Amino acid sequence: MQVKQITELTTTHVDAIRKPITEEKLQSEYDYYRSLKLLRKMLGAGLITKEEFVKIDRRNRQSFSPFGVELMP
Repeated sequence: MQVKQITELTTTHVDAIRKPITEEKLQSEYDYYRSLKLLRKMLGAGLITKEEFVKIDRRNRQSFSPFGVELMP
């Protein structure tokens, strides 16, 4: 068995800018996911169509601006 000593870290260093999460942002995040849960129940109960679900969810994303909204379909 051959043992190799690693002398230097070869990964690229990326500086991440940390932004503190405010109480308002946290509440907005919670409100978005609460609205999403309600929308899913309404869709499951047949109270709204899939198209209405998508349209309402898009508006909610604009209103609540949840974390990672840029990555959501």
